[in-house]
Amino acid sequence: METFVEIKPGRKPLQRIYLGTMLWFVGRAIQAAARVDNQVKKEFQSMPPNYTFSLGAFPNGPYMVVGKNDRGKATYLGGDLSKQPVDLEMTLKSMEHLFVLFTFRESTPTANSRDRMIVNGDVPQACAAVRILDIVQVYLLPKFIARLAIKRYPKWSLKRHTLDRTLILIRTLIGI
Repeated sequence: METFVEIKPGRKPLQRIYLGTMLWFVGRAIQAAARVDNQVKKEFQSMPPNYTFSLGAFPNGPYMVVGKNDRGKATYLGGDLSKQPVDLEMTLKSMEHLFVLFTFRESTPTANSRDRMIVNGDVPQACAAVRILDIVQVYLLPKFIARLAIKRYPKWSLKRHTLDRTLILIRTLIGI
């Protein structure tokens, strides 16, 4: 019998940098949205104390880890899964699938229906995390791109589209 040489995929440094930057920005935006938006606050209130969830690419990242501390505040915890235990791990099967998701060519429900996502944890908490991600994407993206990234574009008040969006973007950049 002949031996077969294992072919390893090439490294994609630009794709990794883009995804790392996007996950960093979205993680900080989740933290900011939890302080400004009532719907995101409500989703975090339904999670148990000291609950953490992550989103990333299999096998070795990049990742984003967001948690709820013991005081009930949402915090972005970085991109290292080894620093803290993760209660809910949402992993896309490859970096290419995460890239498709974060170039907004495919929504999270579509990625899930095409069996590109692995969820390790409670399904209700995973649904809450996806709802949080959808709300944050509406805040961060222009309407014509956000329609591609989420299932249904919400009908929000003018205050929520302008003032809340501005507050979330400022808090995301500053980190508070």
